[in-house]
Amino acid sequence: MPAGVTAQVRLSIAASLTGSNDLGSPKLKLDDIVESLELTPGTDSTGKADLLFSDTRTLAASGTEDLDLAGVLANAFGATITAAEVVLVFIRAAEGNTNNVNVTQPAANGAPIFLAAGDGVAVKPGEYFLFQSRSGAAVTAGTGDLLTVTNSGAGAAVDYDIVVIGRSVAA
Repeated sequence: MPAGVTAQVRLSIAASLTGSNDLGSPKLKLDDIVESLELTPGTDSTGKADLLFSDTRTLAASGTEDLDLAGVLANAFGATITAAEVVLVFIRAAEGNTNNVNVTQPAANGAPIFLAAGDGVAVKPGEYFLFQSRSGAAVTAGTGDLLTVTNSGAGAAVDYDIVVIGRSVAA
């Protein structure tokens, strides 16, 4: 088997809404929405990946860090990852956090997982953020490779888990 990442990411939504009106108690049932991202080792096409970074990190009160997706982060074996494309970013804020974990695309050199520089999301304690793209978001070393993670407030540190999956070559 070639070196690389094998992953299964699944999303399933089943929901119903009940209410009342003049004729009774209607119920709307949303059929299951099921989405799946299957990745196999490689870089030659979408649906393949060869880079995986995962970590549990801590940010001091009001702290910020820029995660460089092309040439700074190291995988579990100590090898530096240099992503050409990112297919998945998962960030989960620890349940015990007091502050949010803000994830943004910095104005300078931001990896384009959001629509524009400065865009982002606040991940509240115990919640998570997931970006996934089979085709991948392009990462350009030195000009478009940073993801900013910020502790939203003073007074307490925050912990978060992060998983980044990508390709070292654009598919």
